[in-house]
Amino acid sequence: MLLGVIADDFTGASDIANTLAKGGMVTIQFVGVPTRPAPQDCEAGVVALKTRSIAADEAVAQSLAALEWLKAQGCEQFLFKYCSTFDSTPEGNIGPVAEALLEALGGDVAVVCPAFPTTGRTLYQGHLFVNGRLLSESGMETHPLNPMTDPDLVRWLGRQTSLGVGLVPYPAVRAGAGAIRSALAAEAAEGRRLAVADAIVDDDLFALGEALDGAKLITGGSGIALGLPRNFAQRGLLGGTATRVPAVAGPGCVLSGSCSTATRGQVARYAESHPALTVLPEDLVEGRTTVAGALDFVESHLAEQPIVTSTAEPEAVAAVQERFGRARVAEAVESFFGELASQLVARGVSRIAVGGGETSGAVITALHLDSLRIGGEIDPGVPALVSDGDPVLGLALKSGNFGAPDFFDKALRAMETP
Repeated sequence: MLLGVIADDFTGASDIANTLAKGGMVTIQFVGVPTRPAPQDCEAGVVALKTRSIAADEAVAQSLAALEWLKAQGCEQFLFKYCSTFDSTPEGNIGPVAEALLEALGGDVAVVCPAFPTTGRTLYQGHLFVNGRLLSESGMETHPLNPMTDPDLVRWLGRQTSLGVGLVPYPAVRAGAGAIRSALAAEAAEGRRLAVADAIVDDDLFALGEALDGAKLITGGSGIALGLPRNFAQRGLLGGTATRVPAVAGPGCVLSGSCSTATRGQVARYAESHPALTVLPEDLVEGRTTVAGALDFVESHLAEQPIVTSTAEPEAVAAVQERFGRARVAEAVESFFGELASQLVARGVSRIAVGGGETSGAVITALHLDSLRIGGEIDPGVPALVSDGDPVLGLALKSGNFGAPDFFDKALRAMETP
């Protein structure tokens, strides 16, 4: 294994695995910290954790455990992957985890770059934009778990870490790899060991990738990985023999817990032509809606590829959280979708498209999967996945704001394509 990735959620893990596989690296996504060695053909290993919204000390502990396993696989470079909208609170967890990994690796400086222009995420003067709008005006300011109210990542990250936070400004990025290396060295010399890097177009990410050849630690969204496979290829380290991913047929359904703007539109679009069951978070908390009831609904409509969704308007979600508490609502929703997915697979469902990072984490955890092979890209940042082991499952794990309006239909079809 050449490159080791530690991802703070499951959709982000599949996102960066997709980027690396498209770049020519044999890539496997592992569910949690593995307990056995990686397959021999794995060139990039992506360890998917569920650490984005947990206590910072626990996120650090899990991330360091993943680092130790990846080091044991022989990795020469490491990447901490977080959301392209920098989902975090003023306390973490991006800062604490990045700091701990950098210290553990003995690195001088690590770049910080969640930009991914292909999906509308750009950085300028350290400010993050989503589809041309400042992060704090993009809809992320109402995120139910990690509301993003400040687009200045230098300032936001500075609240999360004891390390100094600097900036690699856009003129340096546009000047190319040499200028980027000089800017990073200058930040490290001034004690700013985490450096936010501007990026507006994909070429900027390729320039950053070239500059980061040999860097011990890189942090960012999946876009920061665009240029990394080329570094390994130029040294003749890639085998170019990716394992063919099998097609998965059989019954399919959609599970959606995200309340993002994009997912709300995707759920509405899918429900126009498929049976839909909407579950209310308050009904889950108080036990009025059960897994058994949802299971009956899906089984009775299985030929029509139904959807079960808790997706709702942000105002409605906020009201429920105010009444019951954010943690209790999140636990109820995630437990529901995890148990439902487990029961569906036990009854023969073999294709599941999931909307939302937390929901995806709950589903994958409940299914007790060890690793996932990376299939074809459904939409930018979202591949079809196929599980190793028995039964073979087709999966799509979509971050809230990713995907075209017809994503769910495309996702279920993509799993049937090798």
